[in-house]
Amino acid sequence: MNFTFLGTGTSQGVPVIACNCDVCISLDQRDRRLRTSGLVQYDDATILIDAGPDLRQQMLIHNVHHLDAVLLTHEHNDHLIGLDDLRPFIFNRSERTLSIYGLPRVLDEIRTRFAYAFEDHPYPGAPRFDLRPIAYDQMFDIKGHEIVPIKVMHGSLDIAGFVFPELTYITDCKYLEDEVIEKIKGMEVLVLNALHREEHHSHLNLVQAQQLANQLEASKTYLTHISHLMGRAQDCEIELKDHIEMAYDGLKL
Repeated sequence: MNFTFLGTGTSQGVPVIACNCDVCISLDQRDRRLRTSGLVQYDDATILIDAGPDLRQQMLIHNVHHLDAVLLTHEHNDHLIGLDDLRPFIFNRSERTLSIYGLPRVLDEIRTRFAYAFEDHPYPGAPRFDLRPIAYDQMFDIKGHEIVPIKVMHGSLDIAGFVFPELTYITDCKYLEDEVIEKIKGMEVLVLNALHREEHHSHLNLVQAQQLANQLEASKTYLTHISHLMGRAQDCEIELKDHIEMAYDGLKL
């Protein structure tokens, strides 16, 4: 399995429009963050995690020519509003559709926001989505590769994290319930959000993310969904333990 961080930024991205802070004017490529998304690649399957507003740019940067499925963590704009940009992948498939996996309420939101994709007689060029509901702790597979959705608390909103045999992907997390922690403890690689340094009502901050990473006992943790308020990557990385790193756009595992 290969995993690529397509984007590691928060909902506004980094740099932020009209901001002249040290991070937003930084020339370090690690401080230039598209909206959070990831790409899972096996020899026989390519799976996208989340489809935010930077999807087109991410696909072009990484020369992605084929997708087998899309996994959605939740319905916020920075995680699904780019679904329409999947059209070239859909048009190149013999089925002329693409499987989108998400919680039932997320799929309902897609039907509302992209209603034109579900019309009986869509206009030429409209995308077609094959919506596939998922449930927490219920394993499903894509071309034989097992994936287990887990419950992640994004403030008061429950959203999906995804557990692969090789990697656990969690974003927009404020906390995990105890039973979830016990189920996923001791993984090899953990991807986990860390918004910035201050307390936030629906995201982990830097200290909390490190505490949760230690509690989960992952061999290696990569932090994502990072705001410009976190500070420059070069300054943040010296504060972290050896088993925790700041992810950046384009990082491949």
